[in-house]
Amino acid sequence: MRSQIVGTTMPVLEFVLDPNDSIISEAGQLSWMGSSIQMTTHTQFGGGGGVWGAIKRVAGGGTLFMTEYRAVGVPGELAFATKLPGHIVPVEVAAGREYMIHRHGFICSTPQVQIGVGFQQSLGAGIFGGSGFVLQRVSGQGSAWIELSGELVVRDLQAGETLRVHPGHVGAFQTSVNFEITTVPGIKNMIFGGDGIFLASLTGPGRIWLQTLPIAKLAHELMEYMPIQSSKAAEGGVIGGIVGSILQGSD
Repeated sequence: MRSQIVGTTMPVLEFVLDPNDSIISEAGQLSWMGSSIQMTTHTQFGGGGGVWGAIKRVAGGGTLFMTEYRAVGVPGELAFATKLPGHIVPVEVAAGREYMIHRHGFICSTPQVQIGVGFQQSLGAGIFGGSGFVLQRVSGQGSAWIELSGELVVRDLQAGETLRVHPGHVGAFQTSVNFEITTVPGIKNMIFGGDGIFLASLTGPGRIWLQTLPIAKLAHELMEYMPIQSSKAAEGGVIGGIVGSILQGSD
């Protein structure tokens, strides 16, 4: 198996799989593949605990079904492109080398890597859409590739060193890093429903990967430009005009 990351702003992860090599990803991640690649969709992989493993994966923001891509007979090519401008980060997974990643960060892995929920906390409404803050846990044995949006900042925290980060900027970190959600009292913000600003407190030792373009923040900024809102405003204007005409006609 050979892999390479091609591109800069919108990179793509390309594989050349030898016969019987396989890669696992969530359903719907595929960009393109060669004719020798065989797809199999199922709920179990990597010894992930059967149905219970699939439930934990969904709780972590993943999909119920996973797709296995296997080269049959001859080598085959396989590719996964990023969904947003950003970076693809390869990590090696083993006992003592596990990772927590943001809920949309997993791209694909070798078959013995497991994906499950690592952290879940409700943060109310606001830019998280009421779905709360969720991290996936990447464990098992093998290689995995994760997607981080925007620019990438890597920090190696020393033992006892703490960095407080807006939760959306938390891309990934080693499980040796202690993680908890805290609030900053006295700072009120309409986005967070007046409950104060939530921050992720990351304490070393261990490596963390920060992303500069959180998907939730991007979606929040784009909401006011969505056509559905414009159409609703136009509809409201039409209805208001009709009501105004009726009232004028009744005078």
